[in-house]
Amino acid sequence: MPRLPESSGTKSAPVSGAAPGSGPALGIDRTAKLYIGGKQTRPDSGYSIPIAAANGDHLGEVPLGNRKDIRDAVEAARKAQAWEQSDGHSRAQILYFIAENLEQRSDEFSSRLQRMTGGTSKSAAKEVHTSIERIFSAAAWADKYEGAVHNPPGRKLTLALQEPMGVIGIICPDDTPLLAFISLVAHAIAAGNRVVTVPSASYPLIATDFYQILETSDVPAGVVNIVTGRPDELSPVLSAHAGVEALWYFGPISGMAATKAESVSNMKRVWTHEGRAFDWYDPRQGQGRELLKQATQVKNVWVPYGE
Repeated sequence: MPRLPESSGTKSAPVSGAAPGSGPALGIDRTAKLYIGGKQTRPDSGYSIPIAAANGDHLGEVPLGNRKDIRDAVEAARKAQAWEQSDGHSRAQILYFIAENLEQRSDEFSSRLQRMTGGTSKSAAKEVHTSIERIFSAAAWADKYEGAVHNPPGRKLTLALQEPMGVIGIICPDDTPLLAFISLVAHAIAAGNRVVTVPSASYPLIATDFYQILETSDVPAGVVNIVTGRPDELSPVLSAHAGVEALWYFGPISGMAATKAESVSNMKRVWTHEGRAFDWYDPRQGQGRELLKQATQVKNVWVPYGE
């Protein structure tokens, strides 16, 4: 009968926080995915980008999105046309649901922001709290941003209707990554648009955490699509895509010229920061009529009348 190998005489120390004899405490390395058509999907390239915390620690990895992923996201957004046809009250209720679910996980998002950006716990909590308020504000506008009635010469009325653009591509900035992301996305979908968004290149994990909120808030598949990657590579693809009606570019200044140039072929409406800094905490810049104006287009309906 063979003998068992003898012990070397050394013992392994128990893992901190684990009871002796219970084995090592294994943490699960969750892999972030793209969010396309209401599903978490792997990137077409098969590659990922490592993301570090402010202190240099490895936080995780996010997919490296490419042209094919953008194409899939736009296709999913176009299939969600029912969102555009829904009434403002229904969209508002879903946005309120998103805000409620984010509030339930506010401590988690604050901790994630603090680790990523290196800010204080107070500043991280403020950004999350303002983000929740921003969703409530967008929801309140969803059924109240209406058109006007004009009285041109010649016995007729002109109804100026505010209609959504359709599919909007959004390139998010690095500063205040959660607040900027939510401010742009919430107002776009409140107006009835569907979005394909490229989150902050430096802090994309805050957006990949957020799609769990979307999954539990009754947001229809395809209304919000998230493709992580390099903005300078993905924004020209969105700008050149004929299925995207508008592009909001708040990414690096280095990619702004290429983004505008690609939009010329299809006459896409492009809104950019033009190299100026945005204060996303300022309600005059980060919420309300300015964002809703960019998210809509005016359709004039002429109504002639008699005596």
